[in-house]
Amino acid sequence: MKRGRFALGLVIVAVPLLLALLGPLLAGEPGPRAASFTLGDGHRLGTDFVGRDVWQQVLHGGRTVVLTALAATTLAYLVAVPVGLVGALTHVRRLEDLLMRPLDVLLAVPSLLLVLLVASVFSPGAVGLALLVALVNVPDAARIVRAAAGEAAARPAVEALRMQGETWWRIAVGYVGRSALRTLAADAGIRLTGVLYLVSTAAFLGVGVAPDAADWAVMVDRNRTGLFVQPWAVVVPALLIVALTTGVNLVFDAALQKKGRHA
Repeated sequence: MKRGRFALGLVIVAVPLLLALLGPLLAGEPGPRAASFTLGDGHRLGTDFVGRDVWQQVLHGGRTVVLTALAATTLAYLVAVPVGLVGALTHVRRLEDLLMRPLDVLLAVPSLLLVLLVASVFSPGAVGLALLVALVNVPDAARIVRAAAGEAAARPAVEALRMQGETWWRIAVGYVGRSALRTLAADAGIRLTGVLYLVSTAAFLGVGVAPDAADWAVMVDRNRTGLFVQPWAVVVPALLIVALTTGVNLVFDAALQKKGRHA
């Protein structure tokens, strides 16, 4: 059953992922524009709000969403893991407060609101959006790392390693980090899903992308006025985003259950 769920998750996530990564290579040259929201006339999925071929827009529109989400998740953990490990292993209360308390302030602000506030002052591109989304995910990720690592750091084995003269790096990465790995892997699956939704929502609201960009989230926003006339321009990109997030959750969930069974 778990193996079947893992295979199902791989199949579900493979479709949007392959379209996102290989789509631009398969799209070819754009053809001439036609009337808005039409079906047929050589357009497999019809045309969008400005008469562009929807299938070509789908092939071009996933790479930004996927790469931005992956970059934001990776950047968030690159900051959160060291901060969380230091917070868990330090014996200096002031240092822990210095690291964790500013993150608590950021955590109190809703993620989307913070992204929109910063975007109202600056106009971020795809790179800026990835940095913004990473920033709003650092506080929560760091707290989870701190909690998971704190439990491992309180074990007698850590004190024994200290008495043996093991380096801080060996203790933090070799024992505490490894003990918290399963928790972090579970969090990564959930967090990547949340990041995908946040990136898509920001793009839907026009943050980080041009208003007429070939982007799945932008396609949903710009083509919704023609939903009942030409639904494929909205339904296809929306389903691809949902499939990507659902597939990621299924794969991580099944993989972690399988790992837990063999542990």
